[in-house]
Amino acid sequence: MIFVLVFSALAVSMAAISGTSTQIAENQRTANGARACAESGLEVTRYWLNNLSIPGTTGPSQRLQQIADTLQNTLSSNGITNVVSSFDGSSITIPSVTLDSADEQSFSAVITQIDSETLQIDVTGTRGSLTRTIRAHYKFATRAHTVFDYGVATKGPLALSGNVELETVNVSVGSSVYIESTNSNLALSITGNSQVAGDVGIVNPIANVYLQGAKAGIGGQTGQAAIDNHVSFGSSPTEFPAPNPSYFEPYVTGIVDSATDTSDVTLDNVRIAAGTNPTFSGQVILRGIVFVEAPNTISFNGNTTITGIIVGDGDVQDNSGTNQLNFVGNVTSYPVTELPQEDKFAAIRTQTGTFLMAPGFSASFGGNFHTLNGVIAANGINFHGNAGGTVNGSIINYSQTQMELTGNSDLRINASGTTNMPAGFTPEVILRYDPTAYSEVAF
Repeated sequence: MIFVLVFSALAVSMAAISGTSTQIAENQRTANGARACAESGLEVTRYWLNNLSIPGTTGPSQRLQQIADTLQNTLSSNGITNVVSSFDGSSITIPSVTLDSADEQSFSAVITQIDSETLQIDVTGTRGSLTRTIRAHYKFATRAHTVFDYGVATKGPLALSGNVELETVNVSVGSSVYIESTNSNLALSITGNSQVAGDVGIVNPIANVYLQGAKAGIGGQTGQAAIDNHVSFGSSPTEFPAPNPSYFEPYVTGIVDSATDTSDVTLDNVRIAAGTNPTFSGQVILRGIVFVEAPNTISFNGNTTITGIIVGDGDVQDNSGTNQLNFVGNVTSYPVTELPQEDKFAAIRTQTGTFLMAPGFSASFGGNFHTLNGVIAANGINFHGNAGGTVNGSIINYSQTQMELTGNSDLRINASGTTNMPAGFTPEVILRYDPTAYSEVAF
C-alpha cells in the first residue's frame, strides 16, 4: 500500500509538472509568435519607409508631417489597403494590421520624431493575448539626384539637327542622355550629321528614335545598330533636382529696372525687376548673382562676360515660354571662384557648380562660347547657330517641350555626377535605418 501511495503521488506530481511545462511552452510559443509579428511589422514598415523621400527644403519641424503625407500617398498609389497610416500632429500611427486571423496575429506601429535628426519607430506584435514591442531608429540623410549622372536630362523629347555632336567628357557618368518623353512617343530625333557620342536612356517604354542621315548616330554607330546597342527603352525614372532660386536672393543688392542703361555696363549682384524685359548690348560684365524676376524676357546681345550665376525665379511647372533668357551674342564664362576678393563676393565664391538655374524660363544660346561653368537648368533649352563649347555641368530641361540642339558646333558636357551638388539645388531627404538602435521594449 505504501508503494502504491508513493507511485500515485509521483504520478500526480509528474502530471502537474507536465501540465505546467506544457503551459510554459505554450506561453513561450505565443510570446515568440508575438515577437515574430513585431519583426514582420518592422520589415513591412521598413520596406515602405526605405522608399520614401521628401524635399530637402522641408524644415526639421515639418518633416514628420511630410513623411506622414508621403507615406499614405505611397501606400494608396500602390493599392495597399490593409496598411493605413494617420498623423495626429505628433506621431504617425499604423493601427492593427492582421497577419493571420486564425491565430490572432497582427502588428501595429507608432512613429515619432525624437529630435531634428532622428525618427523612432515602435512596432508591437500581437498573438492572442500576448504582445511584444521592438524599437528602432531612422536617421534623416540626404542624397543627390541621379539626374546629375547624365550629361543631358530632359523631361521632353530631344532633337539634334545639322552638324551637332553631343559629347560627354566625364567617362565615369553612366549614360550621357536621359529622356523621359512621357507625352511624346518620338523621344529622340537625330538628323543630318549630328551625333550623340554616349548612350541614351528613355523612360517611355514605347518611345521611338528617329535617325536620318548617313552620319546620324548614337554611341559611335549609325542606323538600327545605334538604337539596338546604345538606347535603353523603359529606363527607370529618376528625380529631377528641386531648384531653389530664393537661396540666392540674400546676395542681391542692386537692381535693374526700366531706367537702367543696359549697354556697355558692369553689374554686380543685381535683381532684374519683373516686367523690365531688358536687352543687354555692347560689352556687358555680370559678376556675382543675377536674379531675374518673372515675368521677363531678357536678351544678351554683343559680348557678355559672366563670372557668377544667373537665377530665374519662375515656376518650375511653367512651360509656356513666356519668360525667356536669350543669349544671342558671345558669352565668356568664369567660375564663381574667380570673383574678386571683395566682401560682397566672399560668400558667393563658395556657391560652385551652377551657371544658370531658371525654373519657368526658357533658355536659348545662339552665340559663341568656349566654356559655361556650371549646370544649366531651365524650362525649355535650345542651342542653335554657332553655340558650342564645353558645359561644366549637366544640362537639365524641366519642360515637356522638345529640347533642340541645332547648328554647326559641338557641345561637350562635363557632368559632375552626384558627388558634387551644384549650388541652389536641394537634395532629397531620405530615411536611413539605424540597426544599432534596435531593441525590445518592455512596458
